[in-house]
Amino acid sequence: MSRKNKSPKVAVLFGTRPELIKLAPVIAAAKKLGIDTVTISSSQHTDLLKPFIDAFSIRIDHDLRVMRAGQSPNDVASRAIARLDRVLTEVRPDLLLVQGDTTTALAGAIAAFNLGIGVGHVEAGLRSGDRKNPFPEEMNRRLITRLADLHFAATTHNRETLIAEGVSKSNIAVTGNPVVDSLLRFAETAKPNRQLAKLIESTSGTRRILLTTHRRESFGSAMEGNLRVLREFIESRADLSLLFPVHPNPNVRKVANSILGGIDRVFLLEPLGYSDFIALVRGSWLIVSDSGGVQEEAPSFGKPLLVIRANTERPEAVEAGVAKLVGNSSKALKGHLEHAYGDETWINSVKKQKNPFGDGRSAERIVKFILRKI
Repeated sequence: MSRKNKSPKVAVLFGTRPELIKLAPVIAAAKKLGIDTVTISSSQHTDLLKPFIDAFSIRIDHDLRVMRAGQSPNDVASRAIARLDRVLTEVRPDLLLVQGDTTTALAGAIAAFNLGIGVGHVEAGLRSGDRKNPFPEEMNRRLITRLADLHFAATTHNRETLIAEGVSKSNIAVTGNPVVDSLLRFAETAKPNRQLAKLIESTSGTRRILLTTHRRESFGSAMEGNLRVLREFIESRADLSLLFPVHPNPNVRKVANSILGGIDRVFLLEPLGYSDFIALVRGSWLIVSDSGGVQEEAPSFGKPLLVIRANTERPEAVEAGVAKLVGNSSKALKGHLEHAYGDETWINSVKKQKNPFGDGRSAERIVKFILRKI
């Protein structure tokens, strides 16, 4: 990876909203510290990605345009690898930086490895313990570990996982997660758009529940059961409201509209910009989510989180007391909701906890480690 007497060149690959949120601070820090930085978007997400490209003022140097309606992970991977092969051959960076566990990230790691280009993995070392859950993310991140040269672990727990799998200690940096960098940056000035501000005002005086659910393993009966429990919970208590930014995936939209459409004090929203999402998090009483990113974001605002998944690769949130792992049972979700409503001891205790995933300086640590290594 060495490039003696020349500025190092780093290509940064992303294709989904979470990847961009977490890599934007790294891109900014890399440019600030003199790294020749090339940005590559796979466009695995399109409509979801664009508002964040604008919000973070990211210039896209190369767009792979892999998005197709109804695409499978194999569709994304095959197109991304083929198109990355041409881009990386042209750019020839010292390092390709990928983030997390998406199909885009795995495709990037494979393409770079096959071209003899170093791979850096942001958010390395997360494991759920189940190869097929979340699918395909759990296997994606395990495979990326085998391909990566530099590993940026958010926590010491992630570092220990990597070491146990045979990764050299010298190639691991514990950096925190740069999602906290982005969160703190936007939190300073975040204001909801006019329509959302009116909604927040109209639900003032209620205990707002913020819901996000979109993961593939939640599709079908699991999601239907959870949404029915939430509908009944809201309908039976006049001091509650539910705000649900609905993912554009048809598997989510169809069931959301069917079960929650037209219900009093339930608001189905279009996908939100980052400032809008932060405003909703801040104004929530409780968050219910199957998102990994939300597990990292909620603690910064002292917001309690019910994780509607069978497992989590972020046990730090549970261990810190800011999140509870519900499992994939709607009956269990009902019990957790009723307990939170009847006894706010846990909800109040979360306000005092620090975010276990970072302090807002993760991007700087990542870039300085890269500079030491290439």
